[in-house]
Amino acid sequence: MPTAKPIGFFLKVILPLAVLLLAGFALSTLWRPIAEVAPVTRGVAVNAVPGTVTVEEEYAMELRGDVGGRVIESALDPGQPVREGDLLVQLDTTDLDLEIRALEIELNAFREREQLGSPLRFEKTATEESLENQRLLFERGSVAAQEVRRQERALEQLAQRIALEEINQRQQLESLENRLAVLRRQRSKMSIRSPLDGLVAEVLARPGDLVNAGASLARLISDNRVVVVKVSEENFAGLRVGQSATVRFLGYGGRLFHGEVERVLPIADPETQRYTVYLTLDIDREELVPGLTGEASILVDERPGSLIIPRSALVGRNVFAVRGGRVHLQPVETGFVSLNQVEIREGLAEGDYVVIGELDRFRDGDRIRLRPDA
Repeated sequence: MPTAKPIGFFLKVILPLAVLLLAGFALSTLWRPIAEVAPVTRGVAVNAVPGTVTVEEEYAMELRGDVGGRVIESALDPGQPVREGDLLVQLDTTDLDLEIRALEIELNAFREREQLGSPLRFEKTATEESLENQRLLFERGSVAAQEVRRQERALEQLAQRIALEEINQRQQLESLENRLAVLRRQRSKMSIRSPLDGLVAEVLARPGDLVNAGASLARLISDNRVVVVKVSEENFAGLRVGQSATVRFLGYGGRLFHGEVERVLPIADPETQRYTVYLTLDIDREELVPGLTGEASILVDERPGSLIIPRSALVGRNVFAVRGGRVHLQPVETGFVSLNQVEIREGLAEGDYVVIGELDRFRDGDRIRLRPDA
């Protein structure tokens, strides 16, 4: 019986205490935050100019009519694709059609009268015959020379009257034809067609509406898209046409799209002092939706054999370096910076690990657990 006391003491005191210590250690380990880390590697450091990117339609246009009238037909619907020349809005042409028909009748009648010729032609023929007789009689001495001259003057007057009549007829004919052309032109303007390939962004007039000349009927946007990057004044100097660019749109998550600089506008926005750069991107046209925003990185220079870490590891001018199961806030000197990576000039060595996610959860000296896939 002398061993009962030590065994009982072990079971009652030592064993529970050991269990508590083990449980405490396990809990403290489990409570440590899990860190996503990445190694410091060597590669090509890229000096890239950052900028904000927006996808815009190449241009937008208000669909307007040159003449007013009542809308009787409309093919407008928001989001509907249109092709250049498509009939989009038809105005009522009833009154204009009646006016055109009346003028066509008048013009046809005038042409028929013109084909019949001037009534004066008969009088001219009779005067020519009378002049010929007067000349024969004058040769015979039967009439005086004065009578012949009178007949000649009469014939000249008739010829002038006929010439003036023809001039007036031509003027009247041209006037009627011009009036008809104007009316037909006005009628054609009542069929309002798409001036571009694109789609309908907004509809402002519906069948039954009475619209004035020049009123906006719809807003159209072109099919062509432009990728616009805004860069700060301090980053503008090194930009050139043809430089490579990488773009990440917020709407497409982590996908990266590659392209190059197409145009650089050398004039800054007077309000923001930011410069505008246009890119061409290797991306499906359907994915370039107007209004998309994101960030761009334009390659200006590169340096091989540099230490590189993910850009997401930066905390100002520091990183959280992992050593001995703890994170340490490590000051670093950075070099080239691109959209996803940053060059480290001092403060880290190849093979070191840095935290790259949820940096706000960590403090200098915190114990951590690594993700299983790290």
